[in-house]
Amino acid sequence: MSGAAIEKFNISRRELLILGSTLSASIGLSHSSLAQGITLLSLPSGDIPMSNGIITTKDGTRIFYKDWGPKSAQPVVFHHGWPLSADDWDNQMLFFLSEGYRVIAHDRRGHGRSDQTDTGNDMTTYAADVAELARTLNLKDAIHIGHSTGGGEVARYVAHAEKGRVAKAVLMGAVPPIMLKTPANPQGLPLSVFDGFRSALATNRAQFYIDVPAGPFYGFNRPGANVIQGLINNWWRQGMAGGAKAQYDCIAAFSETDFTEDLKAITVPVLVMHGEDDQIVPIDDSAHKSVKLLKHGTLKTYPGLPHGMFATHPEKINPDLLAFARS
Repeated sequence: MSGAAIEKFNISRRELLILGSTLSASIGLSHSSLAQGITLLSLPSGDIPMSNGIITTKDGTRIFYKDWGPKSAQPVVFHHGWPLSADDWDNQMLFFLSEGYRVIAHDRRGHGRSDQTDTGNDMTTYAADVAELARTLNLKDAIHIGHSTGGGEVARYVAHAEKGRVAKAVLMGAVPPIMLKTPANPQGLPLSVFDGFRSALATNRAQFYIDVPAGPFYGFNRPGANVIQGLINNWWRQGMAGGAKAQYDCIAAFSETDFTEDLKAITVPVLVMHGEDDQIVPIDDSAHKSVKLLKHGTLKTYPGLPHGMFATHPEKINPDLLAFARS
């Protein structure tokens, strides 16, 4: 590259700050959020240990994970929704990292960068994979945060976790107690809804993975919605990285698994967070029921917010997560 070309791309720190201020104003970030972001970006890499890794489970499945922050800090473990990956939690991982926590997120088997398994795509196996990850990383007094399908994974894992591994849990837009309409759960969604998911996935997964985030997942189908194209693109990217067979099987796992006994067995404090305009996991048959089954559950709902509210409204969700973590 010529000297003139290098000079063209040589941005001073002052110019970077000006650019950051402009971007901050355009996307609605506060000055404190901007300052926090600059602090993170300017830290030497040695000050915040960051690593990615792979564990191999007992059945030979390779599970990808991220592990950022001081190993002596309290761990916060993030569990993603279907059909996504650990990348769905980038905002929250950076936020909690800046608050001094150790942050961890894994790609569920069959999803993201983990093996595209054709077996073991069920909640009991998912929870067992988390248990192996917790033992491998020696996680103690961890806070587990799960969204949607990840909330089911959290409920199943926390209910059976080894003593001392878990301090608290968060179920956000989560599928428990059970999504499917059954004689015991007449308010649930009919099987035809989930058969429709399977059919759409098998027919044209690529298009289906555009339609879901462009519509009900983020509430972008609502009149006057602020459509964020980047979120739609990122949802598609994450979904297409996973395996079709595993994601197909996972539809039954998140819709038909009954977590009632898991919720009853959890003894640690649990924050149940749910958007009141959740079109994917209706609040009346999920959060309102789950909190009644928990020994130490607290319900916080958000008027007008969608299923993917932590991505569309992190400025509302992150402070509440932090307050619960510190409480």
